[in-house]
Amino acid sequence: MSTAPRLTALDALHRSLGATMTDFAGWDMPLRYASERDEHNAVRTRAGLFDLSHMGEITVTGPEAAAFLSYALVGNIATVGNGRARYTMIVQEDGGIVDDLIVYRLDETEYMVVANAGNAQIVLDALAARVGGFDAEVRDDRDAYALLAVQGPESPAIMKAVTDADLDGLKYYAGLPGTVAGVPALIARTGYTGEDGFELFVAPEHAEQLWRALTEAGAPHGLIPCGLSCRDTLRLEAGMPLYGHELTTALTPFDAGLGRVVKFEKEGDFVGREALTAAAERAESAPPRKLVGLIAEGRRVPRAGFPVVADGKVIGEVTSGAPSPTLGKPIAMAYVDAAFAAPGTEGVGVDIRGTHEPYEVVALPFYKRQK
Repeated sequence: MSTAPRLTALDALHRSLGATMTDFAGWDMPLRYASERDEHNAVRTRAGLFDLSHMGEITVTGPEAAAFLSYALVGNIATVGNGRARYTMIVQEDGGIVDDLIVYRLDETEYMVVANAGNAQIVLDALAARVGGFDAEVRDDRDAYALLAVQGPESPAIMKAVTDADLDGLKYYAGLPGTVAGVPALIARTGYTGEDGFELFVAPEHAEQLWRALTEAGAPHGLIPCGLSCRDTLRLEAGMPLYGHELTTALTPFDAGLGRVVKFEKEGDFVGREALTAAAERAESAPPRKLVGLIAEGRRVPRAGFPVVADGKVIGEVTSGAPSPTLGKPIAMAYVDAAFAAPGTEGVGVDIRGTHEPYEVVALPFYKRQK
């Protein structure tokens, strides 16, 4: 028996704006409002407003919260300063990636772990199973937050119109408590688009007030509401991995080219250390397939699971693919054999329904914003 999808606090507002809704990780979410290309281009050139309330917030508190998170995750959470955030991962004992996460340090003994929507319960269960023996508490706060994001080059100007928080002093991957349009919020300078922007964690009952205030403040700057479809093409252009595509339990962080997030030098043991040590050694001696960018020479769009080919052999697999509004061509991320991973490697193609379409191998990301 299927269960009804969960609704965010902004569900009625999305429908009033004519959004096309879709079931995503058990949530009814806006896919697009009008043109996903227009929404994508708005974020690249002006600003877009997203409802991300499907993300999973988990609070960890207690005197040993930092030590616990450093044990449960691959990163060194003890070195995260107050008001800062860190990208990290949670893995299985065998090193397989359970999810990629952002951890915010809210104060001396309080952290917020933000998990992907589809993995939130899995991450919550894993943290709850690992907390034994630590003076720390794991709390499910998914219902305590709505999450809005303002992304794009005009986002600082829009935010300054609705808050007196010190945005100029707010660095990338940092957060501070403040008031936005009269609403108490955690203001984080994070995002998943490749642009400057802010993510605003607020109580669900304040979400609509904040959305309307941001819409009004953003109107002179060209801000428009944006759905999950353009969020996907934005993150793809920015070379950002998506769980279930570039990241899975079948891959370790070293297989995904993200071994830098694993901090072996931190004090004490952590879940997956032994397996990840072996994975790091393997990556040095026999490089695994590497994640690369592919740009089409033609117009056919590659999709996840399509084989990457060269010399008549399969040398890899597409993990994500879409038309790129910014580049004006189809693009893809793919894991390919190390011998074919160098930018400019010739003779590489994607098998699209039996036809080998030529693709250029490029370094990621496809797009990098001007600072």
